[in-house]
Amino acid sequence: MNRRKFLTAAAVSSTAALAAPTVVQAQQRVSWRMTNAYGPGAPFYTTGPGSPTDFIHKVDKMSGGRLKIQHFAAGELIPAFEGFDAVSAGTVETNVANSYFWSGKTFAAQYFTTVPFGMSFLGHMAWLYHGDGLKLWAEIYEPFDVVPLPINNTGVQMTGWFRKPVESVNDLKGLRMRIPGLASKVYGQLGVDARVLPGGEIFPALERGVIDAAEFVGPYLDRRMGLQNAAKFYHTTGWHEPATTGEMVISKAAWAKLPDDLKEIVKVAAQACVVESVTWSEAANGEALEDLVKNKGVTAKPYPKEVIDRLREVTRDTLQSEANKNPLVKKVHDSYMAFKAKHDRWADISEGAWNSSIRG
Repeated sequence: MNRRKFLTAAAVSSTAALAAPTVVQAQQRVSWRMTNAYGPGAPFYTTGPGSPTDFIHKVDKMSGGRLKIQHFAAGELIPAFEGFDAVSAGTVETNVANSYFWSGKTFAAQYFTTVPFGMSFLGHMAWLYHGDGLKLWAEIYEPFDVVPLPINNTGVQMTGWFRKPVESVNDLKGLRMRIPGLASKVYGQLGVDARVLPGGEIFPALERGVIDAAEFVGPYLDRRMGLQNAAKFYHTTGWHEPATTGEMVISKAAWAKLPDDLKEIVKVAAQACVVESVTWSEAANGEALEDLVKNKGVTAKPYPKEVIDRLREVTRDTLQSEANKNPLVKKVHDSYMAFKAKHDRWADISEGAWNSSIRG
């Protein structure tokens, strides 16, 4: 080999060697474990369009198998409500639940799921993606070493199942009800004994009379759980959860190790699941409600106006009172309410006007 050929070969070899780490990094394969606050087999929450297992499938396909995630429903690896702590400790890489389950850790977490008398799906997701919502969510979770992402949304939820109908504000006093989130604080101000139960415990508690009422999701998933067999009065007013958002929390350490392209895949797959889950809910709930009323002996009607008006008043006072207790809660509260005020004005002349005046 002459000198010129030798130098050329050496240069090519050196360039290839320098490029090798980049190629290796680009082909990095990662394995995660995902826990879930909801039980096995549940549409929306574990299986089906926009579910966590659908998310896993999307990530696997988009990453070419480079990011593999193993899913564990509630009770399969850890109990339902221990996922956040497991991710925070680095025991598992990610968990799916709703942020309002962690109100005991930080009151502000509840705003990222939904707010009573708050924004619709369009407004809530606009605040998260294009307002300060996601930024504030990450700030709230910073002390816990987890990174949050929205992963699903139910749209408007139903008020819940009752052994006896609520006909006045006085009917709420002493009522034992399964109800999570900010609504539980509001109900508590009106004498309700609000309780948080995992999904799998709701039906037996209502059937046995341990509780008098229960809120879960909406007609399709409520029917699947069999709640119509435990109570026959279904209040439909979705005052408490107008756009219930699911969260995926990821270990900060696991997230930091993920290559940028895989991070983007995770974000895009989560956004896709938000859209698929809410549109699936819209497609499924109408038929399910009709079946419950026509074939299952269910009486479905909204709360009386008197009750809604009182709930609205107490919601405003309760949220403002809680916000005034903590600067970080106030920061989230003020951001949400400021965005809501602007979005409400637009919604009134767009979606609101269409629903009230134009829809056939």
